[in-house]
Amino acid sequence: MPNTQLGNVFEVEPLRAAGDAALATIDEPAIDIELIHRGNRKRTAIASFAERDPVVVQVCEEPTWLRTEAALLGEIMERTFVPVPPVLATGSHDGVAYILTAFVGGADLHERFTAVDAETRHELASWFGKALGRLHEAFEFDGYGRLVLSDGVFTPGHGDWPSWFRQYGLRAVERLPEAFDPVCDDLRALFKDSPAEAAPTARLFPWDFRPGNALVADGSVTAVLDWEAPLAAPPALSVAKSEYLMADWYVDDPGPLRQAFEDGYTAVRPYPSVHPAHRAAAIAESAVDSAGVVTNPRYPPVGRAAALAFHRDALVDVVSDERTERG
Repeated sequence: MPNTQLGNVFEVEPLRAAGDAALATIDEPAIDIELIHRGNRKRTAIASFAERDPVVVQVCEEPTWLRTEAALLGEIMERTFVPVPPVLATGSHDGVAYILTAFVGGADLHERFTAVDAETRHELASWFGKALGRLHEAFEFDGYGRLVLSDGVFTPGHGDWPSWFRQYGLRAVERLPEAFDPVCDDLRALFKDSPAEAAPTARLFPWDFRPGNALVADGSVTAVLDWEAPLAAPPALSVAKSEYLMADWYVDDPGPLRQAFEDGYTAVRPYPSVHPAHRAAAIAESAVDSAGVVTNPRYPPVGRAAALAFHRDALVDVVSDERTERG
């Protein structure tokens, strides 16, 4: 029987029907369903029950995304120490995909990251570095770009590194709003030639690997969330983005947090050489969300004008660094 409460959180009928299909895999009716705002590509809700633990139900009109995410969660649990929500069920209904995962407790680390003491913050940054290093060790691919699950195998969409990276970087630049126009020509020039070696080894690129997608309890990470639309890319690209979202995003002096992140990573594997083009792509891609809205750093988040200045200044610094490297 359809759960009438889903109508309050998944307003569109195909999404509601997929949510019903997901909850039908549980042999107990939900007594409460609460919408939570997480990401722009899928709808997410927490379903509570009288006799069993809560579950998280997510629906998405791009079936390949959730199918890939569900498989990736299972592989991450098997291959690494990175905590992710256990998958309880996955499927689709009339073209809309659903995934049901266990509910994991914990506070939003985005809200707590600057509130904890400096030592705990550095320990968390080190943990993120170690976790990313382990993910890079555990997943290797023979191409670049969006990963799609095909016959049980994660398959990247592109085989040529210079071409893919140029497209990735330029697409991020073209999405920037008008306020970034003074630096855009310099950014485009960074992507004329790919940095570093011609065909670097691709590893898992969890493109939104940050405190805002983590839960924490007693100073420890209990879960990392939102693994949708994963990519394959050289380690330097995901390191550059995680550094930005981990350190620069939250504090005025990001150096110590960057060092803690690097220390954690190097405890697992050598730190990659990060080129200014890697940083430019990471920052430009982080400056606007999937809906094209400028993202707001810090917590509490700054307003739009300060956010524009934050991202623009970071990109200007990258261009300056590139000119220094060229001599």
